[in-house]
Amino acid sequence: MAAEMRGAHAIQVEGLRVTFGDFVAIPNLTFTASYGEIHGVIGPNGAGKTTLLDVITGKTRPKEGTVLLDGKIDLRRLSEPQIALAGVGRKFQKPSVFEALSVRENLELALRLRAGSILSELRGWTDPRRAARVAEVLGETGLTDRADAPAGILAHGQKQWLEIGMLLMQRPKLLMLDEPVAGMTDSETSHTADLVRRLRAPDRAILVIEHDMAFVEEIATRVTVLHEGTPIFAGAMADARTDARVRDVYLGRH
Repeated sequence: MAAEMRGAHAIQVEGLRVTFGDFVAIPNLTFTASYGEIHGVIGPNGAGKTTLLDVITGKTRPKEGTVLLDGKIDLRRLSEPQIALAGVGRKFQKPSVFEALSVRENLELALRLRAGSILSELRGWTDPRRAARVAEVLGETGLTDRADAPAGILAHGQKQWLEIGMLLMQRPKLLMLDEPVAGMTDSETSHTADLVRRLRAPDRAILVIEHDMAFVEEIATRVTVLHEGTPIFAGAMADARTDARVRDVYLGRH
């Protein structure tokens, strides 16, 4: 099944229009992200990047357009919790973890929060299954040796990895990372790049908003460049660097 999903659209956005009063944040956006890819969304401040993520998660309701998960689930009809349960996970720029709890307890709590709305699924998760899933995610994020440390004492980068891990506990189909390396050291950024590349899977789409162009080029299989809510480029990051319009409206400012 996972192999069959690779290349299929995880998210399809068509004719999206988002306004805030008289301000048009996104005039008419068509955008897709596919399973098996790491898709970077870049552009200057105010380009509509975060607004796009807000629409996908249900935080912002558009005036017009369609937003489909798996080509059939109309996310505009769902609440924010329902969208999360449908398989959409989002990590915000500022990490949000339970600092008084250990790393392990944060991951266990993320699983309980996910399953709390599906009681039959929760009853089916035995303690060994929970422990195995936690151990798996600790390994994926590189936090095994910090499993019993309070989340509050983690370094900034480690908190970011823990929050990614909390999303992984819920096995999202679409994983969205909003500026995941903001404020990180060079070594933390390198670790995050390795982590995101490892998370690429045939049955998962990863959407990344980031201003660190070297990081985007290192991880992304494809990028979309937004300007004033409109895509002006879609393709490889290396090609975006040589695109005249992209250089004019964005890269030339870096």
